[in-house]
Amino acid sequence: MSSVSVVIPALNEAPTVAKVVEAVLADNPLEVLVIDADSTDATAAEARSAGATVLNWREILDTEPIPGKGESLWRGVAAARGDIVVFVDADLTSFRPGMVNSLVAPFLNDDIHLVKADYVRTFGDHTTGGGRVTELTAKPLLRALFPELSHIRQPLGGEYAIRRSTALAMPFVSGYGVEVGLLIDVATQFGTSSIAQVDLGSRSHNHQSLEALGSMADVVATTILQRFGHDLPVVQREPLGIH
Repeated sequence: MSSVSVVIPALNEAPTVAKVVEAVLADNPLEVLVIDADSTDATAAEARSAGATVLNWREILDTEPIPGKGESLWRGVAAARGDIVVFVDADLTSFRPGMVNSLVAPFLNDDIHLVKADYVRTFGDHTTGGGRVTELTAKPLLRALFPELSHIRQPLGGEYAIRRSTALAMPFVSGYGVEVGLLIDVATQFGTSSIAQVDLGSRSHNHQSLEALGSMADVVATTILQRFGHDLPVVQREPLGIH
């Protein structure tokens, strides 16, 4: 049985992080690491009280952090001890016990390297309608440029699992392009059959402004276009395995 590390990137998520940690701990992973990106609220205290190991991202690796979610994930992989690393967003309001185990189950097949969560995204009081950057930016570009990945229903979803050995060999985009970058890179190196999906029901989280979503869409689009071969600047960390 593979050991499992859960990595939760967090920046000012005090209202939700404890519930996420509690749900994750119910699945008895080897460790739950909250990577705190210099939060100015009670994120670290809430996560620690819920039972997580909290690491400030500056404690991991001897290099100054680059702003962005992908940086926290990259540092989380460096700190993790498990064979499988499960990433979970800290702002979820719908994460339930059993979801980590569901994400890990496909790794019984040795050919699987990445497992993406599939779910319906809620929006406010509506049961659908979330994931605007996914639907309006990521999916159209993937259909056009990487049609072999068009079946991935949540390419930007923050809940997914990866073999740590695979993660160590992958670059990590420092910002919000990290998920789609890993998706494309794993498919390129190991084939689309190395990627599985599991149904986790619905996902609810805090919604961001159109201005914030516009910045996210820029990074996601640039990452996809750069992976396709365009000479575009993408801020990313090189694979940890090369050090």
